[in-house]
Amino acid sequence: MVKVRRAVPRESLRAVFRRQAPQLRLSKDVHVMVHLNCLLFLQRLAQEARIKAVEAKCSAIQPNHILDVAKTVLKKSRG
Repeated sequence: MVKVRRAVPRESLRAVFRRQAPQLRLSKDVHVMVHLNCLLFLQRLAQEARIKAVEAKCSAIQPNHILDVAKTVLKKSRG
């Protein structure tokens, strides 16, 4: 039998949530939602950084492009 490795460590995420907010009741699939939200955040960050790189006439995204847009993307992602 092949052991499937999960992309998201379920128990470590649950432990972080329990430490930060022990009063929360979490479903079994909360780790999937957290993983999807992280992927959406990274996708938005990459898109915004790409736009910034194009404005700067660079062919590749550089660390300064990501730093420039990180604050605005974080504000948009708060909900």
